[in-house]
Amino acid sequence: MKLGILSDVHGNIHALRAAWQKLLELQCTQIICLGDLVGYGASPIEVIEFMQDNQIMTTLGASEARMVYHFGHKLEPRSGVADQTLEWTKTQLSEIHLKFLKSLPITGRIESKHGRVRFMHGMPDDPESRVDLNARQSELDDLLEESKCSIFITGCTHIPQVREVGKGWFINPGSVGLTLNGEPGADCAVLDFTDQRLSVQMLKVPYNTNAAAFDILTWELPSVIADVIKRGSSR
Repeated sequence: MKLGILSDVHGNIHALRAAWQKLLELQCTQIICLGDLVGYGASPIEVIEFMQDNQIMTTLGASEARMVYHFGHKLEPRSGVADQTLEWTKTQLSEIHLKFLKSLPITGRIESKHGRVRFMHGMPDDPESRVDLNARQSELDDLLEESKCSIFITGCTHIPQVREVGKGWFINPGSVGLTLNGEPGADCAVLDFTDQRLSVQMLKVPYNTNAAAFDILTWELPSVIADVIKRGSSR
């Protein structure tokens, strides 16, 4: 089995199409997405419908959670333009789109020859919480044990990262639509389960960042988003 991983698309249909095509070229037998389909980008409808049309197994992202849930606690306002762009996104989506977002599960699970795979946007109980892949190995091993898996896939940070610990693997594929690792392009990852040892490939797929930036400006969304898309960094 070859598993393709997408995350943090953020309304960027240009990046999503490029990443999707790359994963097909690499002959992925299954493709999953860790959520954050919307927010920031100018094409939330196109992204949602792409996911539906291609039947991509997707978990609930932090942006979707803010739009359709509150998880029993008051959500603190976020700095920057995140909440502003979500408010704009709400004006674009129909009830059918919102119903789809509300149907997304918080976590997903796949059984593999290398053990159970758990995937989600953040943490198992909250898509907004981030997993620190630089934490002590004992902490990450405990998280694997608590999650009853040997491969833990999470997003949210927009920065690709892989770490093998004593009891398994942690993979963060980065962000398809709004990468922050300093290099523009669409982040995604491939896990190859065919060999005796798990193979992890992190990808940076080129796409037309100028077109994505143009869409941002056309819809009069904050220009800083267009800058981040073109630079691959918020700095």
